[in-house]
Amino acid sequence: MNAHSFTFADHRLCALGSGALFWPEQRLLCVSDLHFGKSERMARRGGATLPPYETRDTLERLERDLNQTQAEVLICLGDSFDDLGAAMALPEAERLWITRLQAGRRWIWIEGNHDPGPVDLGGTHLSEWAIGPLTFRHIAQPGARGEISGHYHPKARVNARGRSISRPAFLVDRDRLILPAYGTYTGGLRSHTQVLCDLMRADAIAVLTGPHPVAIPMPR
Repeated sequence: MNAHSFTFADHRLCALGSGALFWPEQRLLCVSDLHFGKSERMARRGGATLPPYETRDTLERLERDLNQTQAEVLICLGDSFDDLGAAMALPEAERLWITRLQAGRRWIWIEGNHDPGPVDLGGTHLSEWAIGPLTFRHIAQPGARGEISGHYHPKARVNARGRSISRPAFLVDRDRLILPAYGTYTGGLRSHTQVLCDLMRADAIAVLTGPHPVAIPMPR
């Protein structure tokens, strides 16, 4: 498996190169910030016109990760849709694709700031979800322990073979884990941004995504 394994809250987790998080013990896969329908939302609001294929691309990668891990639980960690209008405008073929992926597994939609209400796409809709020592929510809360969140779309930069490479990244310390954005049309927030430096402990690491995930001290 293309992944970096690490221990968080006394459990072994795997940061996949795709940006998904896998918890083998629970057969649980977690993805954050899918932002389905971003191209539709931007066009509807008069923004830049983007090729409307990001939802399909994201679903292809998600299906590949689900098949590879054989996950029985999927947590979508908020901002799964770019807004409620984008959820309502999702093409029927993509709605059926999501339904097919839901078959035979538990599917949890965590509430995000872009998608605060329930959508008619099956699964369970929650503000947050806790299992054992871990709590899954969209936005990190000060003072939390065993917290897994998203929202900030973190990215980190590393120098390799004489050049600088920037990639979406997991940020991890002993208290919290922040996932990168999984969606195709998503930007990122540099790890040295003040809000991320304030949230993460001084000894935090960044796990860069890509073909060969690599863990480095979190760039500040």
